[in-house]
Amino acid sequence: MTPELKAKLAALPSKPGVYLMRGAGQEVIYVGKAVNLRNRVRSYFQQSRGHSAKVQAMVERVVDLEYIVTDSEVEALILENNLIKEHEPWYNVRLKDDKTYPFIKVTVKEPFPRILVVRKRLKDGSRYFGPYTNAMAVRETVKFLRKIFPVRTCRKDIVPGQQDRPCLNYHIGRCLAPCASLVDQETYREMISEVCLVLEGRHEQILPDLQGKMKAAAAALEYERAARIRDQLQALQSIIARQKVVAQHREDQDVLGYTRVGDIACVQVFFVRSGKLIGRDHFLLQCSSDENGEEILTAFLKQFYSESAVIPREILLPQPLSEGAVLETWLGQLRGGRVHLRHPQRGEKRRLVEMVTENASLVLQEIRSREERKEREIAMGLEELQEALQLPHPVRRMEAYDISNTQGSEIVASMVVLVDGKPANDEYRRFKIRTVEDGPNDYDAMKEVIRRRFARGLKEQSGEDEGTKFKEFPDLVLIDGGKGQLNAALESRDSLGIKIPFIGLAKRYEEIFMEGFAEPLILPRESQGLYMVQRIRDEAHRFAITYHRQLRGKASRASVLDDIPGVGPKRKKALMKHFGTVKAIRAASVAELSEVEGISQGVAQEIVQHLKKD
Repeated sequence: MTPELKAKLAALPSKPGVYLMRGAGQEVIYVGKAVNLRNRVRSYFQQSRGHSAKVQAMVERVVDLEYIVTDSEVEALILENNLIKEHEPWYNVRLKDDKTYPFIKVTVKEPFPRILVVRKRLKDGSRYFGPYTNAMAVRETVKFLRKIFPVRTCRKDIVPGQQDRPCLNYHIGRCLAPCASLVDQETYREMISEVCLVLEGRHEQILPDLQGKMKAAAAALEYERAARIRDQLQALQSIIARQKVVAQHREDQDVLGYTRVGDIACVQVFFVRSGKLIGRDHFLLQCSSDENGEEILTAFLKQFYSESAVIPREILLPQPLSEGAVLETWLGQLRGGRVHLRHPQRGEKRRLVEMVTENASLVLQEIRSREERKEREIAMGLEELQEALQLPHPVRRMEAYDISNTQGSEIVASMVVLVDGKPANDEYRRFKIRTVEDGPNDYDAMKEVIRRRFARGLKEQSGEDEGTKFKEFPDLVLIDGGKGQLNAALESRDSLGIKIPFIGLAKRYEEIFMEGFAEPLILPRESQGLYMVQRIRDEAHRFAITYHRQLRGKASRASVLDDIPGVGPKRKKALMKHFGTVKAIRAASVAELSEVEGISQGVAQEIVQHLKKD
């Protein structure tokens, strides 16, 4: 230990709080909480404790630490969880890719709410449901809800009494047209309440009300409305029929089970509402091989329920937790009511926990089996490519290039990278083509991007350029296209004097063109090598198209107002809101322009002069 670290350990207070251990590069490698900071942190550095291999390895890397004192252990727990998410320390148990889990958001703060799929949970007063691990299932759920409930999908800022023209969704029965005041706020919000009940898994509570509405509509001879409500009823009843009764009581529970193999743990959650299983989900956690079940479950509870939109009154666990009382207090604060963490010993609840644990084990087996199969396929693909292309070395790094343009405008190029057969997203690069201006010319565009990429790489390797973005060269370069594109790329490569194998992949027949061979190479359709070059080619195409669309969208949003000195986004928005069109702004006088909020006399004169000149 350094003298500074020893001094910090000696000065630790005997109070609750959070501690952060830092490595040689001052990166946070572990975050923990303690009832007594002094006792807990000092215990890591006592050899007599007999620490696990993980703790020993962590302590060896610690060069500095800091701490934050809190008023209570619950406050420490909340802060610990936030810091783990912020720093993603290597030695903490953490949810894999937890930042990407989607939520279903109901914008209840809006006069006429919408249903959205979002990736972040904000403190904006909206209702959130999730998080969910299956993004496709979330989209299907939202699609189903919009099908049976005519919720608006537009982004308009609608206020009661608005008189817009209804869109197509209204005419096909997919929206109640609040923008045209064809539905009052109370009726619309009643429908949103029903949507929220469905998302909570309380479908049965809606059925009596819908049946009453259907009968009333039929009695009033409103047969189309009655038929629409009938379809809603049938859709909801089909969901209820698929839900399994797992308990005789009508309580809300989450049931957790877990399993672990190596450094990956899988926690399975069954969501039980009113005694029925309404859904289940599994979550993967990164952990060390000597992490015990209590640490895994504790870490999961903290990270999952800090984001979860719904916290039930009872959570069933496969084993008791030493931090159970603190977690119950914290969860109760989040829920706004008591939460009980139970470890059932016998009976129906025990059997339910065992069933969930068995499901967790099966899910993890399936995931590991799938990952092992992918690893075998990647290894086979790299081996097949080396053999088919007669390469002297295995392909560790592969780069692919593609060109995208619309009739010669906004020409862009993409570079995507595979390392050991897997996408290296942080190595992806994109280029705006500078030298091609007279219409589409993929050959010249390809020459430019290859020249720029490898010329920059040579400068970085020689130290002439201090950057590292292009320093590493690939073992193989794939060009999206046939002989023409390949020859253009080879011309730039040869002008720089580098020796890297280049190939071209023509899409029509998936022919591989190689330097020095007149005839293309055609790999078998089931070849893993062919699958690999197809995947990287398609990824390069996707990446180029995405960048091109961004530029096109930016260009389409551009306006003559953008070039006027003193007119920024805020003033531009105010002008468009006041006048409606650029044509109307052109026709306005200095006095009329000065009436717009934020537009002074001087700015108004600048606008008039600029537009006349334009």
